[in-house]
Amino acid sequence: MPKAKREVWGDFPDVVIATTNELSVKSHPEYAAAKSGDATAAFRLVQDFITAEYLDAVTGLLSGYAHVRLTAVHAEESMGRNQIAQALASELAERLALPADDDQVQINVVNHTGSTGFARLARQALFGGEIEVGARYVLVDDFVGQGGTLANFRGYLIGGGAHVIGATVLTGKSFSAKINLSAETRNLLFEKHGVKLETWWIEEFGFDLACLTESEARYLLRSADVDTIRNQILAARQT
Repeated sequence: MPKAKREVWGDFPDVVIATTNELSVKSHPEYAAAKSGDATAAFRLVQDFITAEYLDAVTGLLSGYAHVRLTAVHAEESMGRNQIAQALASELAERLALPADDDQVQINVVNHTGSTGFARLARQALFGGEIEVGARYVLVDDFVGQGGTLANFRGYLIGGGAHVIGATVLTGKSFSAKINLSAETRNLLFEKHGVKLETWWIEEFGFDLACLTESEARYLLRSADVDTIRNQILAARQT
């Protein structure tokens, strides 16, 4: 089975979130249609959440970088291709005078919406498509939870010779903005689950624990032992 590509985080900045009020996004009259593939509905949705404060935050993310490109996660949902990320990327491109790529796509269906943390870990997003070597990208998605999709998209682009300077999403909880795994959390994970988890994780997923997101690692810390983690992930994958 193909494995996701990830890279260690370095000094990767917090994800810029347009609104932390997830309910206001999910209850928006255009949300369901946008999630199911309606591009017009997606544009109407994102336009209602792009504020001057948000644009300033994205602009701050770009500070010090030249020739930055936006690239959106093209996720296949059970009811169609989610158009929200592309609409957000297109709106940002127009308002900030940036190019937006559509050359990279998610090549598998993971059905993360409404999934448990173990299901999100079990079903890793994979990507394909053309990468411009040396280009600087900002990742764009509709939502950040554990951050695994952004981590995998980042790893795919870096593996293809590009640079990823940051990420932005329409919505997600404020604590999900910190995607970069802290040394403290990584150390706690090793203290609790040790080499046994690291060895199994590399065999199963193809990357080591240092490539986890902060939220993923904290989720694993809640498990009693490595056998529990392994059994939960394998059960979620079968489901």
